[in-house]
Amino acid sequence: MYFMMKTIRGLLAILSLFVIVTTARAQPGDEISAKKEAKPYKVLTSGKQVTIKSNKTIQHVMVWTTSGNRVIEQKEINEGFYTFNILVNQKTFFLMIGLNDGKIYTEKIGVQ
Repeated sequence: MYFMMKTIRGLLAILSLFVIVTTARAQPGDEISAKKEAKPYKVLTSGKQVTIKSNKTIQHVMVWTTSGNRVIEQKEINEGFYTFNILVNQKTFFLMIGLNDGKIYTEKIGVQ
């Protein structure tokens, strides 16, 4: 009798674990990527020249090196595009763009 109860408990434990593993999801799948919206701007590079084109008004732009040194900081742009030259001898930078709707976007960019 004791052996039978122990066996039934073991089978129930295995069955419960199987149900939990097959039905539980750690994170939602495509729901996160569906919420991700397209950026309202494009970054174009040509050598050390960088152009930002946006369908919204660009308020400010900041660029800094991977070591944290600020290269560009321009406020009150109030245009749909902004062009600047990188005068630092590095290939990778961080870019921050502030738009007129109050949203701020950051990304890593590379130049040649």
